[in-house]
Amino acid sequence: MRKVLREKSHEAITSLLPIVVIVLVLNFTITPMPFAVRGLFIGGALLLVLGMSLFTMGADMAMMPIGEHLGQYLTKSRKLWLIVIASLVMGTMVTIAEPDLQILSRQVPGVPPTTLTIFVAVGLGVFLVIAMLRIMFRWNMSYLLSGLYIGVLVLGIFVPKEYLAVSFDAGGVTTGPFAIPFILALGVGVAAVRGGKSTMYDSFGLAALCSIGPIYAVMILGFNFPAVNSTLGAAEVDDISTIGQLIGVFLEELPTYAHEIALAVAPLIGVFLLFQFFALRLPFRHLMRIGIGLVYTFLGLTIFLTGVGVGFLPAGTFIGKFVGALDYNWILIPLGVLMGFFIVLAEPAVHVLVDSVEDMTGGAIAKRTMLRAFSISVGISVGLAMLRVVTGVSIWWVLLPGYGLAIALSFFVPKVFTAVAFDSGAVASGPMTATFLLPFTMGACAAVGGNIMMDAFGVVAMVAMTPLFTVQIIGLMYDRRMKATKAEEQEEMGTLAEHMEDAEFVDWGVLPIDAGLRADENVQDDYVQDSYAQEADMDFVASPEWVQAVHTEERHEQVKMDNNYIDFDECEAG
Repeated sequence: MRKVLREKSHEAITSLLPIVVIVLVLNFTITPMPFAVRGLFIGGALLLVLGMSLFTMGADMAMMPIGEHLGQYLTKSRKLWLIVIASLVMGTMVTIAEPDLQILSRQVPGVPPTTLTIFVAVGLGVFLVIAMLRIMFRWNMSYLLSGLYIGVLVLGIFVPKEYLAVSFDAGGVTTGPFAIPFILALGVGVAAVRGGKSTMYDSFGLAALCSIGPIYAVMILGFNFPAVNSTLGAAEVDDISTIGQLIGVFLEELPTYAHEIALAVAPLIGVFLLFQFFALRLPFRHLMRIGIGLVYTFLGLTIFLTGVGVGFLPAGTFIGKFVGALDYNWILIPLGVLMGFFIVLAEPAVHVLVDSVEDMTGGAIAKRTMLRAFSISVGISVGLAMLRVVTGVSIWWVLLPGYGLAIALSFFVPKVFTAVAFDSGAVASGPMTATFLLPFTMGACAAVGGNIMMDAFGVVAMVAMTPLFTVQIIGLMYDRRMKATKAEEQEEMGTLAEHMEDAEFVDWGVLPIDAGLRADENVQDDYVQDSYAQEADMDFVASPEWVQAVHTEERHEQVKMDNNYIDFDECEAG
């Protein structure tokens, strides 16, 4: 346990260090922060390291297993009505518990926070049902995503312009650190029992589809609530002059966040216990591990959100206002690119996804490659957000080409890259985006005199959009490399064939005539033939198809060992 915690802490420090360095460099150069803002930021960074470490460890121990167990049971039950109801209820509950949504709902004027939260949660629950049905009936992901996003863009034409950016922001914040581990694991569990050649492909895509539901939900709200322009959504920091007062601020807010998370998590735990009592009946040791993991998850999220809410939100607002008021406020654009490049590495849900991708693909899609794609994507998106703040350009000029490119690429890249790309967009916008980048953008927008509802909101949407095409571009490059590798291997096989013929092989697998056999017998040595065929067939090397075949079998055996309550033989026979 200590070793795992050390590994998670090292990962958290590595992820957070770049953005901490950037903010401190800004503090000592162009944006000198007051003692209170600087002190809260440093204290928040320390809490983020501890909170992220505990949360990621808890997600591995609790949220992921809960999702897998429920997904496997629902699929095994073969009861469509149960799958629909359970997916709707669980999706709604994990969304209500999502801290990013709580943060966004308090910054959107005109709609009561509770109303916004419930509408968005139900929207995600409905689309989780659609995502589950896609896996079970194996609907084509490209066609499904294309149709749903085209519907969003068409509906967006009629939505009040003040709600357009907020709608896409809602889609980004709902798939955060609490919902993502559960949703990803639910997909893995369903796909593992569903089986078949598309297991790896089916394991991804749930988060992508779930993130569309909240967009529709907020657009519907926009037709029923009058638009109200937002004011700066972050309170000024009180006059703090000592370290003791800094610590006191964190301690004062800690119980508030703990209470909110406890209320949000309790229904989810209750539903799981009902499934455990009436259906799952997991062994006691599994329940103990899940229970400990839930404690880690609760503590980690509480500490993490206290850090970002108390420490990072004031710093983001202050830096945005200060830089936006400069004569050379165009520097917001390169500064946004730099911040976005590094800040995504501090998102807990990002690490959950890349670990799942690397695990499910057996390393064919490496964690380092995914993280690099995330950094480039978010750097571009925050730069575009700052461009909108400075120029006031409509968000349509960004959304239409971005989603158009992403949808077009989905028909040309390997299916697994499409699913992973849209999942990546869903997880890229988490607590760091909601509590640092959004206040930073709002502060800059207020300083330049822009409309916060139309120009500042939308940064979350763009953070969620750019990974859709950058990850798919990586898929295109990967596919081209695999085709080139296959051509080279075929050429090598041809050369090897010529060499073997010159070495007195009459035909593939035919023994030489001087081996003591008559030539007219033309005896085939099956062993030689099989050995050569195995040596010649090199197309599987590092390909997703081969990795999928191997990993599906490994995953199946692992699920059988970890979940002995499921009669897999009966499931397969059915």
